[in-house]
Amino acid sequence: MAAQANNKKGVAGIMNAKGKKTASDRNGPSGMSSRGTWPPVRRVIHYGRGTLLAIGALALITGFGLIAAGRATAQTFTVLHSFTATDPNTRANSDGADPYAALIISGNTLYGTVVGGGSSGNGTVYKVITNGTGFTNLHSFTALPEPRPHTNSDGAYPIAGLITNLSGNTVYGTASEGGKSGNGTVFAVNTDGTGFTNLYSFTASSRDSSGAYTNSDGSFPNSLILSVNTLYGTASQGGSSGYGTVFALNTDGTGFTNLHSFTSGSDGGLPYAGLILSGNTMYGTADGGGDSGGGTVFKINTDGSGFKTLYNFGPICTNALGVYTNSGGAIPLARLFLSGNTLYGTAAYGGSSGAGTVFAVATDGTGFSNLHTFTESSTNSSGVYTNSDGAYPDAGLILSGNTLYGTAQIGGSSGNGTVFSISLPRPRLTITFSGTYPVVSWPAIYSGQYLQYTTDALSPSAVWYNLPYLPIIVNGQIAVTGPSYLFLREHAAFRLYHD
Repeated sequence: MAAQANNKKGVAGIMNAKGKKTASDRNGPSGMSSRGTWPPVRRVIHYGRGTLLAIGALALITGFGLIAAGRATAQTFTVLHSFTATDPNTRANSDGADPYAALIISGNTLYGTVVGGGSSGNGTVYKVITNGTGFTNLHSFTALPEPRPHTNSDGAYPIAGLITNLSGNTVYGTASEGGKSGNGTVFAVNTDGTGFTNLYSFTASSRDSSGAYTNSDGSFPNSLILSVNTLYGTASQGGSSGYGTVFALNTDGTGFTNLHSFTSGSDGGLPYAGLILSGNTMYGTADGGGDSGGGTVFKINTDGSGFKTLYNFGPICTNALGVYTNSGGAIPLARLFLSGNTLYGTAAYGGSSGAGTVFAVATDGTGFSNLHTFTESSTNSSGVYTNSDGAYPDAGLILSGNTLYGTAQIGGSSGNGTVFSISLPRPRLTITFSGTYPVVSWPAIYSGQYLQYTTDALSPSAVWYNLPYLPIIVNGQIAVTGPSYLFLREHAAFRLYHD
């Protein structure tokens, strides 16, 4: 890619509304570090106020995250909390400002983070009851003195969301900067605001001969997941090659382990999204590196073994408009969603119009599918880039039944982004035979479905039965071998069914 001499080292800057690389806004909000640590997205964040909202059965912080709490059928819009004005000089206030990450819910209480405001202007951890009462600033991150590196005791700029333990009395999170070396922290705080603990400060980094900032553990951590008493996460930079890490840490702050250091080669680099966990396997995305420089989808076991690149995005080509395009998307910035044996995700750029894609891939790396390519945007009379479906999806997806839901950060009829849904097409069943036994198969990305059969397909009142045979995955296809007697029935048929 044009931004770097080696296209396996990912994306150095960001892209403008037409997909062209720019250097602006790369360092994030005014007042944050200029070390190039802010994720390469187009959002412009102003230190001022924010609004906590509820829409029916959804809770959100304006423009940045959703938590599904059942089907959203109501139309009641409620402001649960408006963050107060910040001091124009110090960016400080009493409650925080600029919510960026999604909320979590425990009982009737919402927990979240903001990257600005608080007593030092470096963000807060807060809670509020779902009816809008009881807002509490659980922790204000302390000041970052000059000169660099900007260090403190607890961290600063908590850009990622929180996670709670099973008992619901402690929340865990990350601060993207600050700490003993300025490279971020992992923290815990009790839900009553007591017991704030800096569990881990990422170590100092030094610049190697290639210009990368390296260390032993990573720097600028992202969101966490919790399994029993172990926290797992990604750090977007640092590690032995400077392109980020996957790490593990006990909830008491002991046992930090660097599970993988990204090289920005075939494994990818610069993981800005958190992980998902299934059994002992974690799945994630890296927004750069890979065979073509467009990022990767990867998996790794919780003990650090079994790292595998499941999919390489790219290559990316520049079209006549200067837009980076390809067939499958590029630069995946969001956490994946797992359903059965299928991973669903978004690529913020690439696709035939350069405006990003929605994709699916099986957990063994087979069956990659571009489910949607966002369309090219055009400039309206106000100079705003608009289109029919949105552009640059940099948030994750959720799945309900056969429908995916997500957001695109710009585009749409007014240019300010969209909330979209994608109905997954019904898969085509293929029937072959192994001797006298019918083998029914379909693409592996359509997992989480049951194979059913009937012996009276022509009847409007046909009764369908689940076929109680174990499916296997072969060459990207889910295959089920059925009993031979079914094809002795004249009107036998198969279908897929999901809850």
